[in-house]
Amino acid sequence: MGQRKSDTGGATKVDGKTMLGTVRTRVAQVVWLVFCLCALLLAVGALLVALDANEGNPLVELVVRGAGAVDLGVFSRDNGIFDFRGGNAEVKNALVNWGIGAVAYLVVGRILDRLVRP
Repeated sequence: MGQRKSDTGGATKVDGKTMLGTVRTRVAQVVWLVFCLCALLLAVGALLVALDANEGNPLVELVVRGAGAVDLGVFSRDNGIFDFRGGNAEVKNALVNWGIGAVAYLVVGRILDRLVRP
């Protein structure tokens, strides 16, 4: 009827290969989490700029400065891949450059996750 569990006292044998696989899985999870947080920071920063949030607010300032720190210069809202001029240029630059940056972080994070994971 039911299956009996072996009486090992709950202990399982862990070999080196299983332990290494567990460590690699945890490292891959941490890498993915860090890249997701960077992408989230860029996306929320772009949204706050688009909504014309008060950058004098400490929380808004923290998010926008954090997004500026992880944009790697390539995705900068000031002189990134795309550099819009004219009306609403700041909003367009933030949405496009930080949006592309967020997608790039997700793609690179997923690739690194797959490379590290066993």
